[in-house]
Amino acid sequence: MPRFSANLSMLFTEVDFLERFKKAAKAGFEAVEFTFPYTWEAERLAEVLNRYGLKQVLHNLPPGNWEAGERGIAGLPDRKDEFKEGVERAVHYAKALGCPRLNCLAGIIPSGVRPEVFRETLVKNLRFAAAALEKENIQLLVESLNSGDVPGFYLSRTADALALLAEVNHPNLWLQYDIYHMQIMEGNLTQTIRKHLQWIAHIQLADVPGRHEPGTGEINFTNLFRSIDQAGYTGWIGCEYIPSRQTEETLEFIKNR
Repeated sequence: MPRFSANLSMLFTEVDFLERFKKAAKAGFEAVEFTFPYTWEAERLAEVLNRYGLKQVLHNLPPGNWEAGERGIAGLPDRKDEFKEGVERAVHYAKALGCPRLNCLAGIIPSGVRPEVFRETLVKNLRFAAAALEKENIQLLVESLNSGDVPGFYLSRTADALALLAEVNHPNLWLQYDIYHMQIMEGNLTQTIRKHLQWIAHIQLADVPGRHEPGTGEINFTNLFRSIDQAGYTGWIGCEYIPSRQTEETLEFIKNR
């Protein structure tokens, strides 16, 4: 049976961030995730998690200047020190929050950086991060994003991410599989998940189009959840969608799974 975590960057946004933990627990979630924790003190977040009996299952490494459009700095040759500092910071938060996995956004190749240099830098930085996280018993993940929502993002298909895993060749680098992004880019969700399950450490969901809750679009989530179960996936599925109504009103798919 799928286990769902509430992505607090997307759900319960009708209240302030720290109030969303209470909302998630009241709605029946046992686990949460979010994009970035760095605005808040790690100890403060840990206290809120403990208060509501929630597990933190995922957050991202620092992405660079998000407001300026950066979506990861792991491939930028002039930002290697910043990337390593970000890994250290993310590990500090993950340890404080008991978070067992961190996602690294691969980023967008900026003008002036040759693709082969970007790739070489990305591979080296991922090897560094994978090894650093392995020492702390934390999994490192990468994910592919659709090219419509994030134009120019370095990884846009499952094959792109798997090729990167193969080149990095470190046992602590895993795939974060996002149902929403991959339905847009390639479809064939059930077969792809089954075929590559050994590499998948986390799954996220939203329906297509609109990135709303399951049942609002074209994906047959009843069949998909059944297939994920049958494949033997035992990890969390992050609810990373934009609620079409009040968040609590969009959770019927969990009750009816």
